[in-house]
Parts: sequence; structure tokens; C-alpha cells
Amino acid sequence: MAKQFDALNASHRDFINSQQVFFTASATHDSRVNVSPREIGALRIVDDNTVIYLDRTGSGNETAAHMLVDGRMTIMFCAFAGPPKIMRLYGTGSSLGWETTEFSALIAEHYCGVIPLGTRQIMKLSFEVVQTSCGNGVPLFGYQGERAAIENWHNHKGPEGIRVYWKEKNLKSIDGLPTGLKVPES
Repeated sequence: MAKQFDALNASHRDFINSQQVFFTASATHDSRVNVSPREIGALRIVDDNTVIYLDRTGSGNETAAHMLVDGRMTIMFCAFAGPPKIMRLYGTGSSLGWETTEFSALIAEHYCGVIPLGTRQIMKLSFEVVQTSCGNGVPLFGYQGERAAIENWHNHKGPEGIRVYWKEKNLKSIDGLPTGLKVPES
């Protein structure tokens, strides 16, 4: 049975911190719905109604485009080990580009000042509903570790190759919406 809360509590924080992956979902009123898996190391709990995550270079930049148009975002966590549980954070998101002072402040405060290669932006979700549910339909999986592929890809491309990729692949969504990504000069 689903339960709703106005904010995160200590039990919710513990659940989030014990996960290995989370999923983001976003859309506009007339775009495709985008759902993406994310590694938990990118996520930080800012306060009881705000989370952020590092958004690193990937095949598309759908979430950023959706945040510009609509802002609706859901983040979902589900237990693949231990007791079954699903948690969703429903709210409004924003994309904070590397050129903003808020990006720099969040990197300093929540990521020890380290910006991993390939970081495009920080996604920030301000949520007003935390919903938990049983998760009985989620299968059990064993965590084996993070894949090296994304780090290898970023390292192979290097900073200049990533900038070129951003210009080619990350300035518009699959639906042709602008993402707002600012590409730094070399």
C-alpha cells in the first residue's frame, strides 16, 4: 500500500543511501517520456525536499530539455536487495549549468569541489511528495559494481572531444527541444 509524505525522514534517507541505482523520469506536455538509470554516487540529498545529481555526458540530454519546458520530474529508487520497497520523489526540476554560481556552490558543498570529466550540469529536484510502496514486484539482483564504460568513454574523448560531442548530440532533445546546455570554449 502506497504511503505519502511531505518530506524525507531519516528512514527515507537511509533507504536512498543503501541503493546502487536510481531512475529519473521527465516529459513535457507533448514530448516523449524519458526514463534514465543513474548511478547513486551522483546523487546528493540537499535537504528534506531537495536532491541533486551530477548529470554526465550521455547519448541524449532529454531531462535538461524537459526542465526548460515543463520542469516535472520524478526520481525513483527501488530495492533490488533486502526488503522490497519503492520510493518516488515527485516535484519540479531544474538544470544548473557549469556556468552558474549555483553549480559551483553545489560542487563545492556536496562533491568536495570535484567535477568529474563529462559533467554537463547538475540536475536539481525540489519535491513536495515522497511516496513509498511495497516493491513486491521488483526482482532481487546482486550488485557487482559500477561499469567502467562511461569513465573510459569520457577519458577517451577528453575535454575537447566531449565539447564537440555536446555540440553535436546534446543541444537538442530527441523531440527537437533546446536543452539549454552551454558549451564552454576550448
